[in-house]
Amino acid sequence: MVTRKEVAELAGVSEATVSRVFNGLGPMKPATKERVLEAAKQLNYHPNAIAQSFARRRSGNLGVVLPYMPKVHLFSAFYFAEILSGIGEQVREQGYDMLLSLLTPDESLDYTRLYRSQKVDACVILGSRDTPQQRESLMQLQAQGLPFCLVNQSFEGLSFHEVDADHVEGSYRAVRHLQEEGYRKIAFLNGSPQYSNSGDRLQGYMKAMSEAGLEVPPELLLEGNYSRKSGYEAASGLWEHRDQVEAVFAANDRMAIGLMQGLRERGWIAGRDFAIIGCDDSDAAKLSDPPLSSINVPFYEMGKEAARSVLAGLLHGEGTKDTRIKLPTRLVVRQSSRAVIIND
Repeated sequence: MVTRKEVAELAGVSEATVSRVFNGLGPMKPATKERVLEAAKQLNYHPNAIAQSFARRRSGNLGVVLPYMPKVHLFSAFYFAEILSGIGEQVREQGYDMLLSLLTPDESLDYTRLYRSQKVDACVILGSRDTPQQRESLMQLQAQGLPFCLVNQSFEGLSFHEVDADHVEGSYRAVRHLQEEGYRKIAFLNGSPQYSNSGDRLQGYMKAMSEAGLEVPPELLLEGNYSRKSGYEAASGLWEHRDQVEAVFAANDRMAIGLMQGLRERGWIAGRDFAIIGCDDSDAAKLSDPPLSSINVPFYEMGKEAARSVLAGLLHGEGTKDTRIKLPTRLVVRQSSRAVIIND
């Protein structure tokens, strides 16, 4: 195995200089750095990753914190799979590794332990909820100057580094589309209020209904938990008020598909008896019967941007604290939301 000493001898420099080149430490003349890199290339020298991490006082890992949800195949869920793919691609491009950490809902939310154990240099946090414990833990990270980024979550009254999508505009466009198709009695199936995007989507829905001069009876505001099962269970409540419903906007595709299934069992067919739009533009939306109109949320790009920005702040000193990056959404129209024209 080629040693650092051999590289130093070929480049005509000291071993300490070779170490500084590969660990990015201290000022360095470009010509000297070039000689060292050329010598390493000729000798096929690869520095020891463990030794590098000690020299840099870094682990070389970007931590990704995920919620642990029993009986849920987390990595097959479209939302998490897309974000993790984006993070993984960006981490690979920047020469880092990704370390996953799963937290149960009742587990103490001490994010700082990941940094104290030197397992990670920065964190991207997914699936966080607006709870007192969550707020306190994130404020501790911020107070200690530890780099982190939230994805798809914000906290009212607090300012963190966040990457999000424009859920307000996406929801607004979905409801406006239903109105343009001629629907006026539009119900809304939302997710848990502990997630900021639930509030954003409600805001977009209410804005579109208000601008159209349409009232929203309380019975048309339904709540699930973003699972297909909760959408299926919401069908019974919606069915009781079916005379007040022409269309539905659901806050994600899984709930929309569950709702479609529950109403189909009662004889109500999406795209025939009522219109429906979901949110996420998942693979399941394309394969549902009928194909589900949906708001495309750029989860993959959100993951890439979260990893890029938090590592840029760590490696290059770019300012990433207390900033909110918001990516655009777009409406994808399929059969489930188009008005049905019946010829006599």
